[in-house]
Amino acid sequence: MSTALAVAAVTQALKNLLTDGVLDDEVAAQVGDVSVTALPPDRVPVDGADARSQLNLFLYQVIENAAWRNMGYPAFSSDGNRISNPPLALDLHYLLMAYGAQELHSEILLGYGMQVLHDTPQLSRDGLRAALTGVTPPDPNALPPQLRAIATSGLADQFELVKLTPEVLSTEEISRLWTAFGAKYRTSAAYVASCVLIQQTSQVAAAKPVAQANLKVQTFLNPSIDDIEPQVAAAGDTLTLTGSQLWQPGVTTVQIGAVNANALAGATGTQVQVSVPDTVPAGVQPVYLIQSVDFGAQGGGTHSGFESNSVAFMLIPRFDPLPLTIGRGNPLTLTVTPPVGFDQDVSVLFGEVAAAVAPRTKPAVPPYTTATISVAVPTDLTPGATLVRLSVDGAQSAVDLSGGAPGQPSIEVT
Repeated sequence: MSTALAVAAVTQALKNLLTDGVLDDEVAAQVGDVSVTALPPDRVPVDGADARSQLNLFLYQVIENAAWRNMGYPAFSSDGNRISNPPLALDLHYLLMAYGAQELHSEILLGYGMQVLHDTPQLSRDGLRAALTGVTPPDPNALPPQLRAIATSGLADQFELVKLTPEVLSTEEISRLWTAFGAKYRTSAAYVASCVLIQQTSQVAAAKPVAQANLKVQTFLNPSIDDIEPQVAAAGDTLTLTGSQLWQPGVTTVQIGAVNANALAGATGTQVQVSVPDTVPAGVQPVYLIQSVDFGAQGGGTHSGFESNSVAFMLIPRFDPLPLTIGRGNPLTLTVTPPVGFDQDVSVLFGEVAAAVAPRTKPAVPPYTTATISVAVPTDLTPGATLVRLSVDGAQSAVDLSGGAPGQPSIEVT
């Protein structure tokens, strides 16, 4: 892999390539003195005594290479330690610009420059070494510091060769580019150098060696959940999952959110029933099936294997019966099932008025939930019978879960 100096090294190599091509073809005999530069277009003199015939190579865009973008492993572990150095793969977009001091000079230079790049579809390793080290004079200190540094970029030794291909730009794209450059337009041709692999050399944490191989072969199903009923449920209710290849005895488990749930007896390949544990927090929760593999005590116990798709349902909260009466401004304490987390959004609805429960402080040790919440009864409520509901992360307690006549949990506000 290369260092961060590889970007400059590619530009220098292409500049040397164009310089050698112009000299070999004796272009100077046709257009006079010619120079090859790598400057921003607004810094190239086009008028006055400094104007001259020249080729200018400008790196106008750098993007990540799509093929290499996801090749590396994550650079850091969950605890923040560096575990790998994935490469940064870049595609370099260049504009080759021709400037002529006299009529037709720019056309002549652009033709020679494009021919040189056409004849060199990739930068060979030997050519790169010669381009990056051949610029060193007998006295290394006479070389500009930036050129002395790029000789150590490692570009010639990276895994993939740098390939050069023409790029077609529309008239609109060219117009936008030169407008952004803030310079007068000159005839130009676009090229892409792909790709430059830049890699960090920081020390990474070494993985521990395998102490014992534990191999187990097990046939997995391909579970697919088609439907879940009911789609609104409370803790303790039964969910029914239907689909195909759902159940494999001793292997399949049901997961509701982050909680493992026990399937009820009678589970089959097309239907699985599960009771919602009271440890699942209220709100929208995903349900999916996991086919586990038991490697035994020496292999670390049970590990997750193949997973099904997930389906969602709304888990609504419940609370204990209300007191018969309460005064406005007085605190109302409710016992909630399931317990609410410290980071959940909780409010008590008095009719159409919502009273937000103050944020809870995260406890120092688990559990990070509480089954008791308190809220002050709004002082602007109208005295009389008031419907009370509980909202946790957008899931509101129901007035009746049995499907019968609606039960109205109400309180007399005084």
